[in-house]
Amino acid sequence: MVTVESVLEALKQVQDPEIHRDIVSLGMVKNLEVVDGKVSFTVELTTPACPLKERIEDDCKKALSGVSGVSGLAISFGAQVRGSKVGAGPTDLLPTVKNVVLVASGKGGVGKSTVAANLAVALKLHGAATGLLDADIYGPSVPILMGVKEEPKKVPVNGGFKLGPPIAHNIPVMSIGFFLEPDQAVIWRGPMLGKALHQLMGDVHWGELDYLVVDMPPGTGDVQITFSQQLKVSGAVLVATPQEVALADVIRAKSMFDKVMIPIVGIIENMSYFICDGCNKQHEIFSRGGARRAAERFNIPFLGEIPIYGPLREWGDKGVPIVVQEPQSEISGIFMEIAAKLAGQLSVASEKARGASPLKIVSS
Repeated sequence: MVTVESVLEALKQVQDPEIHRDIVSLGMVKNLEVVDGKVSFTVELTTPACPLKERIEDDCKKALSGVSGVSGLAISFGAQVRGSKVGAGPTDLLPTVKNVVLVASGKGGVGKSTVAANLAVALKLHGAATGLLDADIYGPSVPILMGVKEEPKKVPVNGGFKLGPPIAHNIPVMSIGFFLEPDQAVIWRGPMLGKALHQLMGDVHWGELDYLVVDMPPGTGDVQITFSQQLKVSGAVLVATPQEVALADVIRAKSMFDKVMIPIVGIIENMSYFICDGCNKQHEIFSRGGARRAAERFNIPFLGEIPIYGPLREWGDKGVPIVVQEPQSEISGIFMEIAAKLAGQLSVASEKARGASPLKIVSS
């Protein structure tokens, strides 16, 4: 007769394709029942955005096909996002957030904020509880990209008050831009900058989140250092353009994150190509593949290529991410795929973090 033990033993042959450990030892097999030869169980994925769900299902069926006595099989899927935050912060300013993801670039003008906004919404559309934090103090653009104009309001939390972030496209959003006049410039030195960031993180009621996507300022300055010192993060995603010069930008950004010991979980190439309306031909205006080659050189996961697409900019100016406005379009599919790959890499980072010792900041 088939037993629970024999089913679990067979399922040990099934590995999570990204973490490379079997789903039994990872605790992904839940609610296993065996009744008169009929087997049913739930596979609890490490993220609802898992890009390899079908492969895991096929592997489970194959593993159990060799178990004598199995007369029926019912596999269902759930998801429980696991946290992967590491860092040197003395306390976790965001204890209700499982994963903090920094979207960064070595220089400005690469479309980082647009990518961050669409990735955040894409993760939400995959079924994950997601928030978006605009940490670009000197040039906040998330309020425009997400179409948010109202200021955050105070909400009661544990006998006190915190700021409740406005909700845009079903995700909470916070930005220093909510507190500035449209033509007001931010002229702050390091200490004031650090205090503002601390408040945007610690004084905001984010609620329970699977992912907080953080739009970082370009370059390698005070904000990045402040994040590494005050916040426990899961990893950074680098956004670069296709030119060979992108390699130099990635090198600078990677060097900075290496020094503050924040893992880089992926590279995205933006403005990778343009498809002409008239001839339907693919034009590589800024060359192509620079970011991919940088990823290969440094052994960093390459998450995907985003083309130049007019409506992406047009709807961003109107406060509507393209994944919301054109959910069935090719470019929305690209963002959804990149978000799924990112979630997968964060699951890998989570498993690594479980066995990692506390990280220490390396002074520059």
